[in-house]
Amino acid sequence: MEKDLNYMRDYLQLMRIQHWVKNLFIFAPVIFAFQLFDPSSFFSALLAFISFSLTASSLYIYNDIHDIQMDKLHPRKRSRPIASGKIDIKQAYRTSLVLAVSGLVLAAFPGVGCIAVILVYMVVNIAYTLKLKHIALIDIFCIAAGFVLRVLMGGYAASIALSQWIIVITFLLAIFLALSKRRDDMLLFINGGKVRKSIEGYNIKMIDYAMAISAAMVLVAYLMYSISPEVTSRMGSAYVYITFPFVLLGLMRYLQITFVFEDSGCPTEILLKDRFIQSTLVGWLVTFLLLIYK
Repeated sequence: MEKDLNYMRDYLQLMRIQHWVKNLFIFAPVIFAFQLFDPSSFFSALLAFISFSLTASSLYIYNDIHDIQMDKLHPRKRSRPIASGKIDIKQAYRTSLVLAVSGLVLAAFPGVGCIAVILVYMVVNIAYTLKLKHIALIDIFCIAAGFVLRVLMGGYAASIALSQWIIVITFLLAIFLALSKRRDDMLLFINGGKVRKSIEGYNIKMIDYAMAISAAMVLVAYLMYSISPEVTSRMGSAYVYITFPFVLLGLMRYLQITFVFEDSGCPTEILLKDRFIQSTLVGWLVTFLLLIYK
């Protein structure tokens, strides 16, 4: 029994279930279009979420197979199921294939647009694994593109036309988070650790400046979004801007974690563990929903 539980735990770790939290971006179009409580829109977004998550897990496994030798030298990644030898490569390939096919099949239910997004996401991530993640700057743009595709997935699933604001803010926020992860890689590299080749195209000063710029751009874009006539008219409220302090506080907290505590290696883990950031997210969401559904 215990052996079966360990085996299941290894497979869940292999699929990186905790990283499915990133796919909550799929629900952004439903929230911003005021359709969160519409059963049809919510169910379509949920199917898209499951489809995208299965596909993402498939690609995580493919990446781990490709990076097995490098992961064995990494202080954190060496404990992953493939790098540690808990799951062999043949089993991993089979699991990846099953997840990819399942994701594509489920994507057909919300619509053809979702299948197209899934296919583009797969192509981008395979290219990222094979080559693009070794090219500085291109690597973080690939990561940001993945988050934009998540938002597009939600839009296609619920048949919601996306505004330029949601695309721009999502892209900039993803760039900010990707830079924070590269900063952690840079610190590991400075201390003699083995990291990806692209890190040679960065240094701490460059990353710090780029993070400050991207954070400022996120804040400006969000503030412009919150006071734009288009948004205030659609929401029927001129007070959307009162959600801005939560965005500012969340970004400042992340900068604190990155620059003061130097612990920005995994944005997903930070989101799942940091009560401060969780509180700002809840505050933002509750305030936003109260303005929308008042």
